[in-house]
Amino acid sequence: MDVARAAGVSLATASRAMTGSSGVSSTLAAHVQAVAAQVGYIPNSHARALAGGQASMIGLIVHDVGDPYFAEIARGVLRETESRGYMAMISQTERDPRAELARIRTLRSHRVTSIVLAGSGYVEADTEVDTAAELASFSSAGGRVAVIGRHHLPVDAVLPDNRNGAETIMRHLLGLGHRDIGVVGGPANLTTVEDRLTGLRSAAEAHGLSWEAIPVVHGDFTREGGASSTARLMRRHPELTAVIALNDPMAVGALSWLLHDGRLVPGEVSVAGFDDIPVAADVYPGLTTIRLPMIGMGRQALELVLKPPAARPRRRRTDHELVVRASTGPVPARSGAARLTR
Repeated sequence: MDVARAAGVSLATASRAMTGSSGVSSTLAAHVQAVAAQVGYIPNSHARALAGGQASMIGLIVHDVGDPYFAEIARGVLRETESRGYMAMISQTERDPRAELARIRTLRSHRVTSIVLAGSGYVEADTEVDTAAELASFSSAGGRVAVIGRHHLPVDAVLPDNRNGAETIMRHLLGLGHRDIGVVGGPANLTTVEDRLTGLRSAAEAHGLSWEAIPVVHGDFTREGGASSTARLMRRHPELTAVIALNDPMAVGALSWLLHDGRLVPGEVSVAGFDDIPVAADVYPGLTTIRLPMIGMGRQALELVLKPPAARPRRRRTDHELVVRASTGPVPARSGAARLTR
């Protein structure tokens, strides 16, 4: 063991010092622990927990605990942990890869036997290299990992139907006659955004529309991000008759900005979202969106980490459902002159 070698003690002494067992003086224990900190040692507490027969602790890492999408996923995980007698520890990263790595290391230093990592991956696979290495180390030490919405990590995964769902929402608007369509999306470095844009593009081009003619504005995956992105979008392209937001909080922000700007929704501009968070049915007008089984995604991820490891990473792909509410309607009949007055 690196710690024992660096501290100049036997493996048994180093182990007792790190676990607080008797038979080691406080001075020697402090010396060994200081050396361990210097070499970056992470206690294999999940293995000790398994060996000791203690209740297993499961770690859940999400991008943002305040985002309803992740709240619903957390509900799915927590329902399953409670029904099976496990404990859960939740933390967030705010979409910062460095914070994500730190949270994984923190969970490893506690009595965590499994980790569920929920939230989009990153377009640049190199962004996740350190995270992949840390999860591989955790797995090799006996831990279990499952991710939700990640492509590049070589572990079990639950993959939401982002691309097909985006195709469905675009086809819905095209079927209503809309051709002047704009998009407000989250950060461009997220694979969730890339996948949903790919789906929109596929449906648009299948209907003979040039993707280059469809404006896309990126912002935060929040209500405020949706409002500010919609403001920029509509000021640059006042002729738009429909706005697609790549998640529901952004769509709620889009609705709010349009209504405060005096636009009729859907009389002048239709608005569609993605995910079907609980508030989507309660805003006015009710939000047309793509429903993903978010609670089920959390449950599936937990089921994966509780299964024995497989020879190769398992993939569980979800379905999606178009939920049509009052925020989308037929394209308005208006002249070119009317468009120019906006």
